[in-house]
Amino acid sequence: MPPSFNLPFVLSVAGALLTSAVVAITYVWPTVGAMPRHDALRLLAAFHAFRFLGMNFMVAGFVSSELSSDFASEVGWGDLIAATLALISMAALSWRWPIAVPIVWIFNVWGTLDLLNAYYMGVTKIQNPGLFGAGIYIPALYVPLLLVSHVLVFTILLRPGSDKQAA
Repeated sequence: MPPSFNLPFVLSVAGALLTSAVVAITYVWPTVGAMPRHDALRLLAAFHAFRFLGMNFMVAGFVSSELSSDFASEVGWGDLIAATLALISMAALSWRWPIAVPIVWIFNVWGTLDLLNAYYMGVTKIQNPGLFGAGIYIPALYVPLLLVSHVLVFTILLRPGSDKQAA
C-alpha cells in the first residue's frame, strides 16, 4: 500500500458512496424518475448549486495551512464553476430555453470530471486527509452524494424517449 493510503478515510468515502447509491435507488429515483424531464433535471441541478462549499478549501483556518494551495484552488474554483453551471442549468430548464438540455450536459460532464479530478488529486497529492481539517466532510460525505446525483442526471439525459417527454 502507498504511504498515503488511509484505510479509515477510504472506508468512510466508500461507505458514503455505497449508502448514497442505495438511498438514491430506493428513495430518490422512484420519484425523480417519474417526474417530467426538465423538472427532474432542475431538481438534481439544485443540489449541485451548493457546490460553492468547495471554496472553503481556500479559507485560512478551515483546512490545514500545510494543504497544498494548488490543490485547494483547483478544488475551490472547479466547484464554484460547477455551482454556477448548475444555477444556469436551473434557469435554462425553468425558462424552457431551447438549449437547456445541452447546458445540463455541460454542467453534468464538468461537474463529474471536476469531482473525479479532485479525488484523483487528493489520492495522489495529499499524503494525509487530516489536512482537510473541517473540510473532511466534503470528500467523505458530500462528494459521494454529488457523484450519485451526477449518475442520476446522466440516466435521465440518456433515457430513451426523454426528448418526447421534454416536448
